Amino acid sequence: MSHILILGGTTEARRLAAELAVRDGVRVTTSLAGRVARPGAVDGDVRIGGFGGAEGLGAWLREHRVDALVDATHPFAASITANAAHAAAATGTPAVVLRRPGWRPGPGDRWHEAASLAEAATLLPGLGQRVLLTTGRLGLAAFAHLDGLHFVVRSVEPPEPPMPPDMEVLLARGPFTEADETALLRERRIDVIVTKDSGGEATAAKLTAARTLALPIVIVRRPPLPDGVTAVPDVTGALEWLARI
Repeated sequence: MSHILILGGTTEARRLAAELAVRDGVRVTTSLAGRVARPGAVDGDVRIGGFGGAEGLGAWLREHRVDALVDATHPFAASITANAAHAAAATGTPAVVLRRPGWRPGPGDRWHEAASLAEAATLLPGLGQRVLLTTGRLGLAAFAHLDGLHFVVRSVEPPEPPMPPDMEVLLARGPFTEADETALLRERRIDVIVTKDSGGEATAAKLTAARTLALPIVIVRRPPLPDGVTAVPDVTGALEWLARI
């Protein structure tokens, strides 16, 4: 029986696990970091928590006789992806990164790209006073020094300090519709949006709503993938890669 380890936490990871769990001769284990208190249901075996870096992951791959590793973590989980690449190389485990394509600006978009949350924070004072921040519950420290700005922070779970002095929290999980996003931007009188380039459709409606309302968006670019890794854009690509190996 082939044992496939998925580093999960994304919609694509759940879809891949569902595809593999019903196949004969395949055992699939999905590993979740444990940062979300109530993760969605996942088919197959599930483990929660970190591995202890690249060496810990390598030891787990050997101990559990993993035949293939699929890194389907969030595009901004750079340390996990780096550890996975290192562990796979050290153990000789075939590995692939399942990474959904990033967003691309269209006609009428007012995008301002930033290499980090810290750089995004430096752009805000010149773009607006009321900010919709959709960068997740971690990393708000980059904006904690900004006085005179009002932040509407949207997150699946309560954010962690340090946080901006003037902020309100909206706890919500996508997918969101364009109508809902447009209503939110109008009701909260948002001037500018800050988001990470997560890609995918679940949270893309805010981009269309911002275009309609002619609002600027600060887009935090993704960290690059480690050198030499194989990447596929979707679940179909991951299944085809698994079939080849």
